[in-house]
Amino acid sequence: MTTLPPLSALRSFETVVRLGSITLAAGELHVTHSAISQQIKLLEQLLGLSLFVREGRGLTLTEDGRLYALQIRHALANIAEATRLVQDRPGRDDLVIAVVPSFGLSWLLPRLPGFQARYPRYRVRLQASLGLQNIRQEAIDVAIRMGQGNWEGATQKKLFDDELILVASPRLNGGELPDTPEAAMRLPLIRTGEPWLRWCQAAGVEEPSDSAGLWINDSNLVLEAVRLQQGIALERRSLVHAALQHGELVQLTSIAVPYAHPYWLVWPPRESSRRKQEEFAGWLEEEVAFYLAQLSR
Repeated sequence: MTTLPPLSALRSFETVVRLGSITLAAGELHVTHSAISQQIKLLEQLLGLSLFVREGRGLTLTEDGRLYALQIRHALANIAEATRLVQDRPGRDDLVIAVVPSFGLSWLLPRLPGFQARYPRYRVRLQASLGLQNIRQEAIDVAIRMGQGNWEGATQKKLFDDELILVASPRLNGGELPDTPEAAMRLPLIRTGEPWLRWCQAAGVEEPSDSAGLWINDSNLVLEAVRLQQGIALERRSLVHAALQHGELVQLTSIAVPYAHPYWLVWPPRESSRRKQEEFAGWLEEEVAFYLAQLSR
């Protein structure tokens, strides 16, 4: 075979295999039953082999058909993904920012109006994700990530280091909050995947057992649980800074320990995005400097 089969024939074949029925495939593709049958027959003629065994009014995949279907399904998925990436690629006046949801909500989102006021020509699109996408392939202009840097194929700039502190609602326990780490550890705990060992060592208290406390795998839910007075939590200062300033949360002790994963601004070396990347990076650098200055007061 010197040419690729028609896409219509491949789609018909994959749909019949997936749904197990020519009738159902015809319904999904909005064509007639005979049209699907003709596409399957054409594909078999081009391949020079049988993809199905006809048994009465039913179809059963041959071994060749099964192996071919696995490859075609993968190939069609790749075509669909390639199409999505091309269609979603940011336009000249789009600024697509990928960000970890917790940092996006608590730190970046309140500051974004300042960027939009300075650069009103951009349509800002926040893309919240916990995944670490391939920065060169994804349809984004910049990303804010946590880690140790050295992401392949990307330009990166360290934003700042974070730290873990113990926080609570000021109304917890009727407003009678502990004044020592030992007393704090007797309150209900709200846990995440963050290890307590370093903080407990710095505080001179025993690390809580794995069975202690309410476990939540999302920082936004953790902070909401703290606001609802369900317990105390060890969280990143960047996520609670605004809530501390507004009196929504309080820091229970002055003890803070370094967080293992700094924040980074990461972007693909894409000429069409360079100007907006530089403008966003410059604005973000100012915001980080102001934030760090607030912490040092």
